[in-house]
Amino acid sequence: CESRLISRPLNPTPPPTVSLSPGESPFLLGQVEISLSPFVSGVENPLFLTHAGDGSGWTFIVGQGGLIHIVDANGKLHPQPFLDIAERITAGGEQGLLGLAFHPSYSANGRFFVNYTDMNGDTVVAEYQRASEERADPASERVLLRIEQPYANHNGGMIAFGPDGYLYIGMGDGGSGGDPHDNGQRLGTLLGKILRIDVDAGDEYGIPPDNPFVTDGGRPEIWAYGLRNPWRFSFDRHTGDLFIGDVGQNELEELDALPAGTPGGANLGWRIMEASQCFESDDCDTEGLVLPFAEYPTSEGCAVTGGYVYRGTRFPALAGGYLFADFCGGQIWGVSAAEARAGSTSPRLLLQTQLGIASFGIVVSLTRSCLRGTYLALRLVAPPFSRTRVSVAARPDQGGVPPEDADGKGMVSPFPNCRLGSSGPQEGSVSPRRNWWSAMSGFVPA
Repeated sequence: CESRLISRPLNPTPPPTVSLSPGESPFLLGQVEISLSPFVSGVENPLFLTHAGDGSGWTFIVGQGGLIHIVDANGKLHPQPFLDIAERITAGGEQGLLGLAFHPSYSANGRFFVNYTDMNGDTVVAEYQRASEERADPASERVLLRIEQPYANHNGGMIAFGPDGYLYIGMGDGGSGGDPHDNGQRLGTLLGKILRIDVDAGDEYGIPPDNPFVTDGGRPEIWAYGLRNPWRFSFDRHTGDLFIGDVGQNELEELDALPAGTPGGANLGWRIMEASQCFESDDCDTEGLVLPFAEYPTSEGCAVTGGYVYRGTRFPALAGGYLFADFCGGQIWGVSAAEARAGSTSPRLLLQTQLGIASFGIVVSLTRSCLRGTYLALRLVAPPFSRTRVSVAARPDQGGVPPEDADGKGMVSPFPNCRLGSSGPQEGSVSPRRNWWSAMSGFVPA
């Protein structure tokens, strides 16, 4: 069926002028075609994947049931999990091990963080320690946050370090339907929010001094509010902009952007509004609300999956594009990140799949010797689990993609050194070129 995407400016008059940040190239939306192919299987109910930022080239895959797996730089799935905390987790539906983020200094301190649903159905954000190169210590758990959940759905689950070094945590509104407790707008609860904490300060954690409610008016951990279920969010590593996919109620799925420099305290509208429309009302007060840069009817899918901005160099036509998906509909869309930042967008359907796409992720690919550089790549996740290679085609008048680069290599890494895993490449050697998307399912973030 034909897919329709609605886009709305943040301001109703007239669309703002799109300006590119220094060094940013325009997203050549009309020049992009993508295709996917399976690569890895053997992970049960994968929900997310990422890298550790340590130069190993390893991919870490989060399984809903409580296991984190490693795929090495050669594409081999390690037989033993990196972490197994299944006995602590309630898994199924929208519950389980939902998020993973490695400390920016993981290679030196071995610290990483997870978001999971405990045996009581509540959200836990906890820190763990690496025990060896390939294993973490389950006994090293240090709980930072434990947040009571009134219902089993709308748990959020995404965690990520921002460019400022703070940990951002996505929290759904607590579930049921229609936010019966108005958690999205209530500042006395952590539900329906994006939180921002300092994991390097305090007993459990510290509060960044510029969080909007440090002194009064709300919980000091809150960075943004008015969210229903921010299933996935990400930072544009070129600009620092925050992109959020917020799952809708019955009518609209929404995509939000908070440009770098946006002060804390942004209200994204739920449940005053569902995307750009008043919720359960013909009229509502929209003053001070941040409206989505794009939305689409829930009837065309069921739940938006937020993605990432591609900042690679091998696929010029894809550079500067923000890609996102729908879990049920299987669509992958692209939109100019610069236009989204300005509040005016023209998203395009890039691929219709039959996959339940639960996540995108950024990983590291060791495509040359460590002496010559490390590259970052984007991936998707869908069942049966597949890391899926993306092929990108560009029109000849745009220079095309050289045949030898058809597998692509993502963004040049900021990592100055490579930590070589036991099964990874050695300095001076050349490992197989891999730049992958990945996609996951078995999970409906409704």
